[in-house]
Amino acid sequence: MPTTVLAAGDHFVLPELLARELRAATPAGTDLDIRQLRLPWPHTPFGKVAEVDEASGTEEELIEALRGVRICVTQMAPLTERVLAACPDLELFCVSRGGPVNANLEAATRHGVAVCYAPGRNAVATAEHTLALILAAARGIGDVHTDLKRGTWRGDYYDYTRCGIEIDGSVVGLVGFGAIGSRVARVLHAMGATVLVHDPYVRPEAVEGVARLVTLEELLSRSRIVSLHARVTDETRGMIGQAQIDAMPRGSVLVNCARGALVDYDAVCDALDSGRLAAAGFDVFPAEPVPAGSRLLSTPGVVLTPHIAGASREVAHKAARIVAAEAGRFLRGEPLAHCANPEAVAG
Repeated sequence: MPTTVLAAGDHFVLPELLARELRAATPAGTDLDIRQLRLPWPHTPFGKVAEVDEASGTEEELIEALRGVRICVTQMAPLTERVLAACPDLELFCVSRGGPVNANLEAATRHGVAVCYAPGRNAVATAEHTLALILAAARGIGDVHTDLKRGTWRGDYYDYTRCGIEIDGSVVGLVGFGAIGSRVARVLHAMGATVLVHDPYVRPEAVEGVARLVTLEELLSRSRIVSLHARVTDETRGMIGQAQIDAMPRGSVLVNCARGALVDYDAVCDALDSGRLAAAGFDVFPAEPVPAGSRLLSTPGVVLTPHIAGASREVAHKAARIVAAEAGRFLRGEPLAHCANPEAVAG
């Protein structure tokens, strides 16, 4: 009897990409029945579905699609208590994201369903996008681009007081030195920047030759450019507010491609209005999509992108390969490489 698998993709990680990688990762001789489902993200923004966050689609359509399914590979499908209760054949749920935020891990463990994820899938894309925002913010590209598209030639940006800053010779502070931050550090170092890093989970030898580990206080006080690469925890939520911005050199640049919850954006807008900050670049926000009345949309000096730092075709392929490889390990009876709840398969 064939093993039934659901490839629940969307308009980024396509169902057909998932299906193709599943066939490539399946052990020889395995009879596989692959069903496909296309969820509406990103054409329809993700959101909360029952008790899980950042999901796409509905419980009803997933329950219908999972009938008789043993393995589900997806990016955004909601794995909720209700879905788990209605789908007793499900054994493995693979989320092609850096974390399984759209899965109820506690419920999955109770139901004996292993949940896997895809760490590092978008590290290169996000690092490159971060560098693009750093350069765009530091040189005022956002505002002059908008003006020029409207027919205004801003030659006054050659004024000394309006000129941007170069990376070469600047001190750049990175908060976080994981898969993304470490890549950003290497490129900035190669461009001639002095790179400071604050990350309480990194040892000094890990940054040797590229950067120097410092306290957050030293990083803020010395860095002309600060870029955030931290996860959201109780300790990091709101970590950059008025006091931290005031500690930065006047005319500094702040960039955030990590999570919107790290920053007090009203404090950023106040600092931009007062000249305390020269510019900022953001890909992530407290509320997404950004509300029409947000100050970020009207404050000069801000370069904005709509949470697309991790969007590249290569990321979609990597994500599909990582979760398909987990499905292949499961079918061969091998240990899972990236399981968020190993207790679900213990023994």
